[in-house]
Amino acid sequence: MLTDKQVAEIHEHLEKAQNPVFYYDNDADGLCSYVLLRRFIDRGKGVAVRSFPDLNEGYARKAAELNADYVFVLDKPVLSKEFVEAISDLSLPIVWIDHHDVSSENFSSIENFFEYNSAKSGDKKGEPVTYLSYKISGRKEDAWLGVVGCIADHYLPDFASEFAEKFPEFWKDGVKEPFDAYFGTEIGRIARAVNFGLKDSITNVIRLQNFLISCKGPAEVFEESGKNQDFRKKYLDIKVKYEMLLRRARMNEKGRILFFEYSGDLSISADLANELSYLYSKKYIVVAYVKGNIANLSMRGKNVRDVLAKVLKVIFGSGGGHEGAVGARISASDLKKFREVFEREIGEGNQD
Repeated sequence: MLTDKQVAEIHEHLEKAQNPVFYYDNDADGLCSYVLLRRFIDRGKGVAVRSFPDLNEGYARKAAELNADYVFVLDKPVLSKEFVEAISDLSLPIVWIDHHDVSSENFSSIENFFEYNSAKSGDKKGEPVTYLSYKISGRKEDAWLGVVGCIADHYLPDFASEFAEKFPEFWKDGVKEPFDAYFGTEIGRIARAVNFGLKDSITNVIRLQNFLISCKGPAEVFEESGKNQDFRKKYLDIKVKYEMLLRRARMNEKGRILFFEYSGDLSISADLANELSYLYSKKYIVVAYVKGNIANLSMRGKNVRDVLAKVLKVIFGSGGGHEGAVGARISASDLKKFREVFEREIGEGNQD
């Protein structure tokens, strides 16, 4: 958790910002973080960041195009030096709010650069940026958005019980783990739909942002209206493809690992890895999405971040993330060798 002093400082930045740009990671945690802060100050534009693993220099142009006076970066674990320097050249303050426990470039020499990372403050609870943004805004009417972003990032927030009491039809008894809520409740269906909606075109993602900013509560998300028509259609389209991929993936369970490789027009490896981890909680999950010469991998499992670090000493690539959930990018030609090294690192034998 951020300290009271840090929260107060972020409030000051938000108050000063009259036309801020919020860059957020392209997932439900990132989007909900933006929506919470946008609803809090009632101004600003959101930009979904699809570059991996860093926020690259190309995105700096949006700040200039939108005539920004402040830049906020939400839930992005790596900022490229070129991006930070480009924003600095525009004489714009940068406020970076994150929760990833990863090493990063030292930007202390950059004027008007402010970093707030709960993981680096000694707090290893791993609260998502949605949680931090909800605590920053303090708007209890937005608790439903806080729950959406938190459970999508595998975190059960301390205000979930308040939400459940207010919206029992969106919850259920017996929720003990984040995935119980994400895969077993109506608010979880909303969280999954938001993640699917972010797979759409940039134009429709902007429409989704604006729709969520306007929503008065979770009951409006799936109501039939012109404001969410594209979002609802995208959710249903992806849901059909996703369920087919999930069925195929479940056929690859073997021993301690479930390794699934696929290609096509739908990059949804993180979502698949999450549900497979829920279904096979004691196994290591590796989902590889291959497009051209690149393989994007989503991995889940006990201490999988340490396992990945060891594998990347042998296989050229990049990646990182949380202790039990990571992503990586390697050459597609190295995928077979990656699997061999990964399996060697986790050891042989079966796991029930």
